[in-house]
Order: sequence, then C-alpha cells, then structure tokens
Amino acid sequence: MKGFFGLFDSSADKKDNNENMTETRAHEESSEERKLRLRKEELDVAKSKVDIGKVEFGKEIIEEQQVVNVPVIHEEVVVERKSINEPSDQPIGEGDDDHFSLSVSEEKVEVGKHTIVTGEVTAHKREIEENREIKETVKHEEARINKDGDANIVDENDQLQ
Repeated sequence: MKGFFGLFDSSADKKDNNENMTETRAHEESSEERKLRLRKEELDVAKSKVDIGKVEFGKEIIEEQQVVNVPVIHEEVVVERKSINEPSDQPIGEGDDDHFSLSVSEEKVEVGKHTIVTGEVTAHKREIEENREIKETVKHEEARINKDGDANIVDENDQLQ
C-alpha cells in the first residue's frame, strides 16, 4: 500500500517537521495537495400507479316460480227436495210460475305484477396507505489509513478512521 500512502506524502511535509506551524502555513507550503473522494450509494425510490384489475357491476334477471295460496269463494246451488202430500186447489199448469232462475257467482283470481325497489348497490374507490418493507444492499466507501514505520498521522476532522 505504499502507493496509497504516496498520495499523502509531499516534499514540503518531509522537509518541515516544525510542530508550531499553523494550518494556513502548512497548506501554503504544500505544493502538491491530493484528495481522496469517498462515495456511497443511496436508494432512489420511485412509485408508479399500475392497473391491477377492474370490477364490473351489472344486473342479471333471475326467474323463479312462486306459489301463492289465495282463498276464493264460489257459489253453488243446493237443490233440496221434500215430499209434500197435500191437496192443491189449482190445476196443473195454472197460477204458479213454471220456472225461476238463480244467479251463481265465483271469485276469479287475477294476477298482476308490479315492480318495487328492494335494494341498492353503490361502489366507490378509496386509497389505503400501507408501508412496504423494501430491502436492498447499498455500498459506501470509507477511508482506511495504514501507516508504515513511525509516520505520525493527525486526523483533524476525526472522521477518517
């Protein structure tokens, strides 16, 4: 890793080991300043709406037989006969009505239909927010400084380790 340490060696630093040198003076004397840029990866998360299906609504006509018991009334003629044995003062065919009639009725069932509303179906959409855990590996770079021999290293930012 000598080549790596060569980035931080400068001829001005080797010549002047004075501990009282100010930071400004050290930068002025360093004719060859080198930098090591550290990088890291960050996740870029984007969302997009995609159609996942659709729901269709409609009506279907269902036919079924329905049986209803309806009480109805009808009339019937009841003929009663009785024997009478008594004398008559009128000869046959005179005086009495020789016929009569009775009206007979019954209730007829008439079936009609009417429509009623039995329910209503409404539909709407709503948005539900949920958290999804996304796992992805990211990389970052850290500075590694190794010294060879008795080189003195001072880390002014205390960030490089």
